[in-house]
Amino acid sequence: MHRAFPFTIVAALVLLPLPALAGETWTNVSLIDSACQLKVKDAPDTHTRECALQCAGGGYGILAADGTYLRFDKAGNDKALAMLRASKTRDHLRVNVSGERKGTTIAVASLEAR
Repeated sequence: MHRAFPFTIVAALVLLPLPALAGETWTNVSLIDSACQLKVKDAPDTHTRECALQCAGGGYGILAADGTYLRFDKAGNDKALAMLRASKTRDHLRVNVSGERKGTTIAVASLEAR
């Protein structure tokens, strides 16, 4: 048996969990529909649930801490729409999001209201 064989197995087992750690988390960020992102950028907490539901066709995303608008993937849009429909919150649409960022899009793994 080659001497490097056990090391290779250990290295492979250690590296297996890395893809799960590749995600990011955004905490207490504003949920905004794509159609209104520029309109409410300076005052995102004024964006209402009613408006977000009316403009659902363009999808959803968040306004990150640095002011960047990050769009959701299809799964994230579906989660956001379901959450908004079930919500009684009028404005201050804040969420926690986890997922993998790919450019300006988030592949949403989880989405929860704040």
